[in-house]
Amino acid sequence: MKILIVGGTGALGGHAAIYLASKGHVVTVAGRNAPHPDTPMAKMHFLLGDYISGEYTSARLKGFDWVVFAAANDPRHVPPDADFVAHLKKANHDAVPAFMRAARDAGVKRVVQLGSYYHQAAPGLVAGNRYIQSRKAACDGARAEARPGFAVISVNAPFMVGTVPGLSSPMFAGYTQWAQGKIPVPPSAPGGGTNFMSYIALSEALEGALERGESGKAYLVGDEDLSFVQYFELFFAAVGNRTSIAVSHGEHPMLPDIAIPQGRGNWVRVNPDPVENKLLGYRRADVANAVQDIVVQFRSD
Repeated sequence: MKILIVGGTGALGGHAAIYLASKGHVVTVAGRNAPHPDTPMAKMHFLLGDYISGEYTSARLKGFDWVVFAAANDPRHVPPDADFVAHLKKANHDAVPAFMRAARDAGVKRVVQLGSYYHQAAPGLVAGNRYIQSRKAACDGARAEARPGFAVISVNAPFMVGTVPGLSSPMFAGYTQWAQGKIPVPPSAPGGGTNFMSYIALSEALEGALERGESGKAYLVGDEDLSFVQYFELFFAAVGNRTSIAVSHGEHPMLPDIAIPQGRGNWVRVNPDPVENKLLGYRRADVANAVQDIVVQFRSD
């Protein structure tokens, strides 16, 4: 199949692009900037564009059979001088459904929209969080554009763990160097926890959704529920540091409060439906393996 990965120059979209290309598909990556030259995506076809500005018109999307849309905005993408709520509304409430309409008009057959898990895993958080509201709107708005002959499926993922060859990751590089004792932050973690999933498991789930997903369905995917203590312990163990991790009581410099919408000390758990897990065909119990890959890529000795 000819597959377009919107957001394919980043981590999750890039990993999906590499994975789907390895399965024999003809993959084009799309984004606001060209792929980093050290990544495998740099050797793929590239389509320059900004979905928020409506640059992916139906004319530009013609010829693609399937699309993975991995580009919706989160708080990291809001420009410093922009209104937070207005930007997220434009990016997620408005531009995501508009992209789906353009894809439908272009003759695309199937789109998988990669979304966030909070509104499915912890619906009680929706009312008080504008970011989660915007991601729910993207998920709902994308699937509302499905029609006979044009399937739209959402895959809503938890905290993601993994690497793309040649792609930098300040967060994972920081965790690795911290575990090595090179960042002067005490070995601690916020209380509570959440669900974690490896990049490769997500890429498998996206492939399964493209091939077998039910149009209009939102699949909640995930792997392991871990406390933040357990999560950070994986990094320390992977570098050979057996230091115990304590629970911190203030905002943590390696995992700030903005990254914990449920609040420090609380949990967002995911119990993937076994039938859906089998349908999508993604692996489980893979988070420690993903952390090992991160450490191999980012450790400095």
